[in-house]
Amino acid sequence: MKKEVLLKQLGEKIREIRKDKGLTQTDLAHKVGKDQQVIHRLEIGDFNPTIYFLYEIAVGLGIALKDLF
Repeated sequence: MKKEVLLKQLGEKIREIRKDKGLTQTDLAHKVGKDQQVIHRLEIGDFNPTIYFLYEIAVGLGIALKDLF
């Protein structure tokens, strides 16, 4: 699988979970101590996050890291 496809799928999953939790991109950004633009880039697949950043996103969403995959 190409990196671009994987990042887009990951971003879509994060967006879906975030919306299901009733959070805005800004809400999630505040929870993880990042700028809203970083969350936006992550959700559109334009950002290649570290595993630790994905862990922070999972914590901010109140889910287990494995649930992002």
